[in-house]
Amino acid sequence: YAGFLKTAQALRHFNRALEASGVTLPLESAGTVTEESRFADGLAAQKGIFGQGIDVMHANAAPDQRDIVVNYLSAWCFGDTYTRKVLDLKTRELLTFVAISALGGCEPQVKSHVQGNLNVGNTRQQLVEVLAVMNPYIGFPRTLNALGCVNAVAK
Repeated sequence: YAGFLKTAQALRHFNRALEASGVTLPLESAGTVTEESRFADGLAAQKGIFGQGIDVMHANAAPDQRDIVVNYLSAWCFGDTYTRKVLDLKTRELLTFVAISALGGCEPQVKSHVQGNLNVGNTRQQLVEVLAVMNPYIGFPRTLNALGCVNAVAK
């Protein structure tokens, strides 16, 4: 959610810390999709969280934006990441809420992922609590904006 450059920087630091702790790299792959299955698997994961509204979103995508709204989101975001092993869906969705809330200026996506969290079994109270934990790191404006999203969706 923060982009490839920031992710690559974080991974370099993370890998150094793992190696310093005696962890052998590279870690075993947690991926589950193939190039051929990543869109279908991602779309299934996406619909499992957000329901049939995904079909509406895809149908309403402007032709010149279809790659971003349909292909990149379903295949990459959900296919390549949400289908991975190790973390369960509730944890993935909670982490997505955390990351998008921390970015700021993403309130429509935060609201979508508030609903996604509720759909996979996380509670309103968990979302509020995670914002309390995040507040020192992301600041009051982003915390309050995310709380507003929680309140708008999870009444």
